[in-house]
Amino acid sequence: MNQIASPPRPTFSGPLSHRSPELKDLLAFIAAGAAERDRERIHPYEVFDLIRSARLGALRLRPEDGGPGASLRELFEVVIALAAADPNIAHSLRNHYAFVERYPLSRRSSHRKKWADVIASGAIVGLAGTELTSPRVGASPFETKLVPEGDGFRLTGTKYYSTGTLYADYVQVRAAGPDDAVLTAIIPTTRDGIERIDDWDGAGQRLTGSGTTHFHNVRVEADEIEPDSLTTGYGVPHSNSVAQLLVTATIAGILRNILTDSVALLNSRKDRHFYFAQTERVADDPLLQQIIGQLSANAYAAEVLILAAADAHEVVFQARERGEPDAELAHQASLAASKAKLIVDDLTIRGGSQLFDVAGASATRRAKNLDRHWRNARTLASHNPAALKARAIGDYELHGTWLPEKGFF
Repeated sequence: MNQIASPPRPTFSGPLSHRSPELKDLLAFIAAGAAERDRERIHPYEVFDLIRSARLGALRLRPEDGGPGASLRELFEVVIALAAADPNIAHSLRNHYAFVERYPLSRRSSHRKKWADVIASGAIVGLAGTELTSPRVGASPFETKLVPEGDGFRLTGTKYYSTGTLYADYVQVRAAGPDDAVLTAIIPTTRDGIERIDDWDGAGQRLTGSGTTHFHNVRVEADEIEPDSLTTGYGVPHSNSVAQLLVTATIAGILRNILTDSVALLNSRKDRHFYFAQTERVADDPLLQQIIGQLSANAYAAEVLILAAADAHEVVFQARERGEPDAELAHQASLAASKAKLIVDDLTIRGGSQLFDVAGASATRRAKNLDRHWRNARTLASHNPAALKARAIGDYELHGTWLPEKGFF
């Protein structure tokens, strides 16, 4: 197999922030190999080693905890740029960034300092939450069990769609504890009894480490357990809204990449155009210029929506830090994320097709792998059905019914 052509491997003088000049080098290195990795199913282990070295997962950590203290807007700016380089990488980190919001950043978390130290070290956290036997998608009860043993637990069960876990140092596992209380175990992925299987076969997000994870009587210590409550973990109302917005931000990054590829393709078509076209030079064709202009406007709109929703979530975070009422703020942030999804999904999925209107039939060659944009956007959008989101928003507009507090909202 041919080696992936790429810029020099970047090095880092310290943890990256959204302003770090080395971030541009890292993104260029990631982008250079993205199409071939996706086409040939080459897992991005080297990229994740670089992300650990750069401590890109610590963007949101406070300076006193060893991070640069990025705002949510700044985090989402990085996620969009990362997704424009390679959406598989961005989506693999989605559960990591959601973990940081829940535990290392929350002053109400009983083990906050421990998890902050883990993230500051550069470690990456994945998630194992979904069970195919659950009667309702995104909800408990769980068949995966945490059974008390001495001063700790034993964990047994199977999880599917464990996004990011294949590349992660730690994994969050949602399980039923004593009296079927829902608990989250956060454990190293190398612990005895954990089996990670690369069996995700979706049309898109082929390299997001979203396979099956088995837990065979795995030892879990007491300080590796986080309970759900109204103030911490998954029990916080609308606590999953940031995670859902991260999916949409990844899709917005794909749209930015579609624009970049469209411009490059059009500029590369110097000698051949249809005999009945209005111009001899392809890049001068007003019809094709119109498509480029529309893609540019759509990419801009998608990113504006994401950042506006990120700002709404920042307001929630700050209110919680001050101990102020946050229910209405959290609902409005969830509403903003839901509305953004409906628009960004549609613009990006259509953009994945418009790319070929610009590029012509030669762009469909498998070697170019340009269909990955549509495949990835379509797969990511399917995580969270648009029709159900739109119905919930409509019910709110008509009757004032709040969006669901848990699951995929």
